[in-house]
Amino acid sequence: MKLTVIYENHAGFRKGLLGAHGFSALVEHGGTRVLVDTGTDGSVLLHNMGELGIDVDGIDFLFITHGHYDHTGGMKAFLEARTKQLKVIGHPEIFRNRIALKPKRRDIGIPFSREELEGLGAEFVLRKEPFEFAPGFWSSGEILRRTWDRAVGYVERDGKLERDSVPDDMALIIDLGDGAAVVTGCGHSGVLNIAWHAEDVSGRPVRALIGGLHLNGAKREILNEVAERIEAERLYAGHCTGIDSYAYLKAMLGERIEPLHVGKTIEL
Repeated sequence: MKLTVIYENHAGFRKGLLGAHGFSALVEHGGTRVLVDTGTDGSVLLHNMGELGIDVDGIDFLFITHGHYDHTGGMKAFLEARTKQLKVIGHPEIFRNRIALKPKRRDIGIPFSREELEGLGAEFVLRKEPFEFAPGFWSSGEILRRTWDRAVGYVERDGKLERDSVPDDMALIIDLGDGAAVVTGCGHSGVLNIAWHAEDVSGRPVRALIGGLHLNGAKREILNEVAERIEAERLYAGHCTGIDSYAYLKAMLGERIEPLHVGKTIEL
């Protein structure tokens, strides 16, 4: 398996790449190429894909980890740049009407309608349960919350706001034979829950957990629990992990954890 980070908060160390708030990565395994999320801005996504030599028409599937703008904002531009249809894997509730109240009220959901994206060639495959959509590639389905999670924001129903449990937060699981790699967009389900669920779905130990861990601003008790209970061999943390939280985990986990940046490649 090879993973290439396309969209991340930090641009890293290669000239010409752009960093911006959001996440996207290309996973290549067994001859299949899966794009995970599309970041916030389509122009940044397509720029970085061009700089990294990634052909937009060479992508076989798009996997959406959840329906927040910083993981889906580049979807329209990406679909417009392609010349053929594309299967989009996700959860049935990714198009929820999502709201944040701080620092001011604003929409934080997918900034496009399903119909608009289907008109550009998206073929949505939306399921709540785990399933293998390509050889070695599994959608986690809904993730069981056995311990704390990191849900954020609100949903609007009948003109009223309700806390959003982010049920559509899913992870991509890649079967490596001797283990599994797990790609999480934001980790709203809770990093421990994600790792445990991936092991249940794949029947294999997690060799690598990659993506946003949503630990920015987390209390020390939570960070200590992550360091003590996470069994993944390697963690590659970025996006919403938070600089302070990453530094704390680095002090505890040492070489088991690395930061993500645009252009970083991981081979397993």
